[in-house]
Amino acid sequence: MAQFMLPIRRRKIYKARRQAGASTYKAMYRFEEDNVEYLADVFLGENNERRGGALTPKQKIQIFLRYVGDPGFQVGVGEDSGTHQSSVSRNVKFVSEKIYEKVNQWIQFPAEQAEIDAARHQWQEAFNFPFVIGALDCTQIKIKKPLEHGDEYICRKQFASINVQATCNSREWFTSVDATWPGSVHDSRIWRNSSVLPIISRYQGQAILLGDSGYAVAPWLITPYRNPRNQVEIHFNNMHKRNRVIIERCFGQVKKRFPILMNDIRVRLSRIPKLIVSCFVLHNVSKFVSDVNDFPDIPLEEDDEIVEHENHNPIQGIQRRNELAQILYAQR
Repeated sequence: MAQFMLPIRRRKIYKARRQAGASTYKAMYRFEEDNVEYLADVFLGENNERRGGALTPKQKIQIFLRYVGDPGFQVGVGEDSGTHQSSVSRNVKFVSEKIYEKVNQWIQFPAEQAEIDAARHQWQEAFNFPFVIGALDCTQIKIKKPLEHGDEYICRKQFASINVQATCNSREWFTSVDATWPGSVHDSRIWRNSSVLPIISRYQGQAILLGDSGYAVAPWLITPYRNPRNQVEIHFNNMHKRNRVIIERCFGQVKKRFPILMNDIRVRLSRIPKLIVSCFVLHNVSKFVSDVNDFPDIPLEEDDEIVEHENHNPIQGIQRRNELAQILYAQR
């Protein structure tokens, strides 16, 4: 009688890689080691790789984190991790795509009434500013000037960039991010084409974002008075500034953790948006796992914005701002 034997699967053997010491681990990989393991589990899951010498999920995450924290030289990352530059390039692309696949799980703008109510309550509790659910702004992320249509990417600060729009909530989580616009595009144009605008405008001023004076005032997007004329308006501008600065802090935090966002990103243009958004996703994950952002401070991005207003209903926005100014002055 023939005997059948099950094939014996060879035990998976991974190639030895260089390891960071306990004292330098976070400086190299931007997260505590147990949180890097969490990232590998959440975004890469179980490893099905059978090739000898292949990278483990944790090693793949570490290479990605080293790349975005280096700032972004693949050859140096390869030397640090004991891999070839081409492997680093493939791995950065792979990991950023896997993180991007779950962007909607980690970056969510409140849309339903219950979510709006919760966001308003959290902001009111934290900052005593009624009806606000978040702050809005853009930040320029440097890139290498593209060969095609390169001038479209030159921002008003005279370097090539992606103009990234984001919103955040009172807990310093990003609630939306759009990294698809060339640096020359004005913040207000990005806002007019934003997926967030049709959501928040449904609430007709009962849910508000705070923006700087580069945006047009609207019932759902409140900007400061350009020339405050009395104590009510001065007080409002002071409160507005103290509240809106939270989005500047969020930009500062994500750039502190991932210095690639402060330097020229040297990957193919088509891959840059996912790479940027991946860093914003990981910022939110860091908040979730309470991984302290103890990297060196960078200046806040407060900046005089070039005005490009286009608002078909300015009167309603001005009226809403005046109402809020009176409320804030009465409760001072």
